[in-house]
Amino acid sequence: MANWEGLKDSLFAAGRDVSQKAKEVSELAKLKMDIHTKEDFVEKQFAVLGRAYYEVNKGNASVEEEEQFGIIKEALDEIERMNQQILDIQGVVACPNCGKKVPADNSYCSACGAKLDDVVVDAEVVSEEPVEEDTVEPPVEEHTEE
Repeated sequence: MANWEGLKDSLFAAGRDVSQKAKEVSELAKLKMDIHTKEDFVEKQFAVLGRAYYEVNKGNASVEEEEQFGIIKEALDEIERMNQQILDIQGVVACPNCGKKVPADNSYCSACGAKLDDVVVDAEVVSEEPVEEDTVEPPVEEHTEE
């Protein structure tokens, strides 16, 4: 009977150890996920900051920045060209007033009524839905000891 009690105690102790290890693994996984979420948030903030800096300084870049600014400008110009290509293939133009896509043969925008006669083929393409930058820190659940 004593062996039975000893075996029972050993099983309970092993169960507690396994439960504690599972709790630690779970807590570590959660912390690593929280760290990853914060790192992604910081990267987005750097991108927002970099974009703001670029917009403010693109006309008067320092010698050190000039090469990077040129690379960015070339990429933005290429994106604009490809967006125009998409519009051409779709047979639409972007309204210069509201950005809505309307058939290329329309004289007026069906969304806002603006006259489209003045639309230039290489005009800046405005998307239908503006993209908002995620600048609000995501909530992170707090860890509690149980």
